[in-house]
Amino acid sequence: MATAAKFAGAEREKLFAQLEVPFDPAQVKWRIMRSSNDGRSGLVLPFADPRAYTDRLNQLFTPAGWTREYTISTVPSLTRVDRGKVVVTSKVLVATAVTITRLGSHVGTGEEWADRENAVTAADAQAFKRACSCFGLGRYLYSFGETWVNLNRRGEPVALPVLPEWALPPGVTVQPTTGSAVDLHGPVDHKLTASIEGFRSMLGVDIYAEILRRAGHSKDARTIPNADRQRNVVEWMQAAARGFERLHGLVEIAGDARFIAAMDNLKLATTTCLPSLAALKQLIDELESISGQQVA
Repeated sequence: MATAAKFAGAEREKLFAQLEVPFDPAQVKWRIMRSSNDGRSGLVLPFADPRAYTDRLNQLFTPAGWTREYTISTVPSLTRVDRGKVVVTSKVLVATAVTITRLGSHVGTGEEWADRENAVTAADAQAFKRACSCFGLGRYLYSFGETWVNLNRRGEPVALPVLPEWALPPGVTVQPTTGSAVDLHGPVDHKLTASIEGFRSMLGVDIYAEILRRAGHSKDARTIPNADRQRNVVEWMQAAARGFERLHGLVEIAGDARFIAAMDNLKLATTTCLPSLAALKQLIDELESISGQQVA
């Protein structure tokens, strides 16, 4: 049986762009990942229900245009500590393959402790979302940095973060809620704005934009909402700058031939415009490994 022809280049790019559009804010929820020792604040990250993913796939490809298949396995006889008690349990592992007709297939994996409620459902949801992110669907949700909010006595957020502009679909805006502890506007420090903009040429446009997005919740240094967030952005950029200083030192130690080999191995074209902070770290790790071998 002949397989259907792949989408043409322009059509593929259009579909990938449509897959990458952020979800409607009403479909995005926030989960407390961990709390401070005193229980007064919590680290929150956004997520979307699996139904938001299936709705987008059905909208773009119809229910007959994509499939998902999953396999379940377990790792038995494991122990973990829960609230000071040792629990003997196992872990549920799920591998989910999402296939879009004429576009391709990707596999994601998920896991959950077997003694927790709805363990298989939770592991499958994680695997499904990870597979979808390989197509660009929901990938933006992995770009959020750490955001801490105040918690009430019941351990619930007093106010939820406001989604930044880059995490909204075109034409959608969200107004900050009264009393929100995140993204309150003003005052800003214009010296910090200038300092932030000065990092652009040093870090390259991609890493510069990534830090603005993740630490500043903004696409432009001039629209970062307050001085606290500005200082956070500066700290991120200073750390990235130190990473580049470390990189340049390692290049001198490794030599041109080994440096070029490391770049080729990571499929990087130039250090003047690395695509992400993750790529910077990978390159540093690669060169540190080479330098360690030379010393040995």
